[in-house]
Parts: sequence; structure tokens; C-alpha cells
Amino acid sequence: MNDPLLSRHSREEHAAALAAATAEVGRYLDDRATPRSAASPSHLAARTAAVDLSVPLGTLDKAFEEVRELYLDHAVGYHHPRYLAHLNCPITIPAIAAEALATSVNTAVETWDQGTSACLIEQKLIDWVADLIGFEAPAGTTSPDGVFTTGGTASNLQALFTARENRLGRSGDRCSRLAHLRIVTGEHAHLSVVKAARLLGLAPDAVIALPGDGDRMDPATLDRTLASLADAGHEVAAVVALAGTTDHGAIDPLRAIGEVCDRHDVWLHVDAAYGGGLLVSPAHHALLDGIGAADSVTVDFHKTFFLPVAASALLLRDGAGFRHSTVSAEYLNPADGDHHASGSGDLAAVDKSLQTTRRFDALKLWMTLRVLGADGIGRLLDASIDSARRIARIIEEDPELELVRRPDLSTVLFRPCPRPDGPLDSLVRPVRDILFAEGHSLVAATVVDGRPCLKLTVLDPNLTDVDVEIVLADVRAAARRIADGLRPAPAAEVLT
Repeated sequence: MNDPLLSRHSREEHAAALAAATAEVGRYLDDRATPRSAASPSHLAARTAAVDLSVPLGTLDKAFEEVRELYLDHAVGYHHPRYLAHLNCPITIPAIAAEALATSVNTAVETWDQGTSACLIEQKLIDWVADLIGFEAPAGTTSPDGVFTTGGTASNLQALFTARENRLGRSGDRCSRLAHLRIVTGEHAHLSVVKAARLLGLAPDAVIALPGDGDRMDPATLDRTLASLADAGHEVAAVVALAGTTDHGAIDPLRAIGEVCDRHDVWLHVDAAYGGGLLVSPAHHALLDGIGAADSVTVDFHKTFFLPVAASALLLRDGAGFRHSTVSAEYLNPADGDHHASGSGDLAAVDKSLQTTRRFDALKLWMTLRVLGADGIGRLLDASIDSARRIARIIEEDPELELVRRPDLSTVLFRPCPRPDGPLDSLVRPVRDILFAEGHSLVAATVVDGRPCLKLTVLDPNLTDVDVEIVLADVRAAARRIADGLRPAPAAEVLT
């Protein structure tokens, strides 16, 4: 390669590289008959370990060949109709085009003098999402605001950091009060809530997970818990309500929870990493009723907005809360505001972000929105929800399967039931493992009410009944094979 750096002199090399990458993706799509290859972990590890990174290959063609053999031939295909495991989605073509643009230009969006118009696009989208949420801002607060992050974990961390600072900044000694801070959430909260509590220096028992009314937080239980914690001398930094639990897709009663939090003067954070796409859903938007009462909201665009990883956002009802994340430096964002001298206004996103350097991930959302429209994105999610509900009905009528939960969003929970006397919980994880090893159909596994079950996460709006039947047939076949192996031998044989 004559010039490995992108410039006006290497435009032909750039175009050739993108064309070659596009050809590799096309081959990947055409050749992939299953969601993943059946290569074993030991085989893949040995192939990767054999690469000598001190010896360059010298050409892009050779690098593509190596990456094809090490990565593309074995990458899990989220686009494949028999991939129904985790919260990974097929992605929009406008977003892929945006990735090519943003990566090639390599814009960083932390300050105006680096991002210029990209900062404006990002802020426009933040304002748009805040409007969709419909924050019910009380008097005396500033306008809602937000910032793009790398994912729900980062968004939840910053939300809970902001809530902690809001609580500790009221009065009294921070150090003594820190040990008594609590976070209250539902029993199905994302693991990032506990991670955030650890990173924020809270006590080991700071996160209180309330048993739910079914899969959802019970407002009456929350009310009693907040009163009890106050009586015991504890302070609650935040209540975390869930708009789409990772395992169940359940949505807490947001309006009732907001009313409880308001009575107790407690910060409400809504983790809508999964369910955030309902903001643009023509058919199911009402499932988010009450979300506007939140003080902060997490939305993952790389889930139910069908964008590539990574694209998330944290939205605050009172944008002034981002002051807790602001640290000024003369070389980047001086406190005197010189970095705004261009007349751009207050557009130093580094003042709002826990990151400094950030990619222009907002462009993926912008281009998808401008091509498909909000309703167009929402209809993709609606189709996925409809598919999940159709799958649940199929499972209910299947004598070899047991439906565990009716889906609220696009998650279907069920168990294999290869024998007439009921499901065998011991089959669940072996079935999942066999399917993954074979690579023909990919499903996930979890635990509900203390019992294991299989999980289908439906985020493909083009999923057909034929695809579904293939996956369920694979589950039934694997369960039968394992059940036959687990069936006890007749007594006479045991004695011999």
C-alpha cells in the first residue's frame, strides 16, 4: 500500500478498501447458511494463537483473507433469521452508510472546535428524543438535555452518578452519608445497576432488588420500602424502573412508580435500553405511559432502533444535572468558555460526557431517521413484537413445548417438554449448548422464578413462520435426544 493514511491523495485506495470490505460482507451474507459456524473454541483459539503479529502481511488482500478465516467465517450472524438469542438486531442500511462516513472522516464530538456541525446534529437528536419522552419538568429546572454513550451500562452508570451527586449535594457530610445511600430497583434489573453501585463507592448491600408483581415492580411495595428505608436512616439515591427487562421484556408501571417517587422526593431513573424503541412505535407507544415523570432515561439505539453497536443515550429531565460530569481543562474546555467563542453556544459535549473522545455515533440515528422516518423505525419494532406474540401462540399449542411468559415486548420464554409428564428443567441449558455448538439455530437461556427456561429474543422484523418452525424443530429434536440419554435404565438393567 503506497499511502496507508486517508487523504485526498489516497482516495482510490480508500474506495478500493471499502469496495473490498463490501464484497467480503456480501460473501459473508451469501455463504452463511447458519447463524454461526460449528467450529470449536479450541480450534478457533489455536488458529488465532498461530498468528505472528510481528510479521505484517503487507497487502490488504492478504489481511482480508486472514480476517475472513479467523473472524468472518465464524462471526455470529445477528442478521440471520435463526439467530434469536440476545438483544442483537439486524441493522439498517442507512446506518451502515453513516458508519462508513463517520469512520472515514473520523470526527470526534467532544468540543465544537473538533466536531462543529456534528455537534449540532447530535444535539438536535438529543432534543428530539427528549421531546419523544415528554419530560414533565417541574418549575425551576432547566431544559431537558442528554448525551450519547457507548451503551446502556454507560448510560445507567452516569444516570446513577448524577442521582448520587444530586442527593449528596443537598446537605451534610458526604462521606458519612455515602454508606447509607441506597438504590432501589426490581428483581430483574440489568447487572449494570449493581456495577454502577460498586463504581460509585456505595455499600455492598446498597442495591435493593424488590420482588415484583409478576415480572414488574409493585408500586405499593416500593412505597413501603422507601418509607422503611427513611425510618432506618437511609437515603435513596435513585429508584431504577425498567422499561423492558433484559430477560423478560417486562415494563414496570412507570406512571404509578413516578407518583411514588414524587411523594418520597426520590430520583427516578428509567432503564429503557431495551424498550426505548417504543418511543417511535405506532402501535405500542402506550406501553411507556408515564416515562415523562422520570428524572433520567437510558435508551439504546443499537437495540430497538436497529442501529449498529454502539449507540446509546442518557437523557436528563433537568439538563443542569450534567454539571456533575463537568471538569474543565484549559487545553479542551476552559471554564471561561473560550471553546464556545465561535458562537456555537453551549456545545462542548465533553462537559456532559464521562468520556472525552467520542465517535460521531449520532450520525447512524440521523441517517436512519431521515430515510425511514420515526414511524418507519417504529414499525420495524412493531413487526418484531407481533412476531414474538405469534411465536408465543405457536408454543402454547405445541405439546412438546411449555410457554413460560406471554411477551410484553419481543422476548419469548419457554421450556422443552419432550415427555407427556411435563417439562424437564435439566434439559434447558444442554439444549441451548447443543444448538450453539451445532450453529444451526441460536437461542438463549435464563432463569424465571427459580427455574431455567429457554429464551427467544425477537428483533428481526422479517422473521417468517418457516424460520420459527425450523428453530422450534431444532429445540424439540435436541430435547428429545437429551431426554433419551437422561432416561433412567429399567430396574433389571440397573441391577446387572
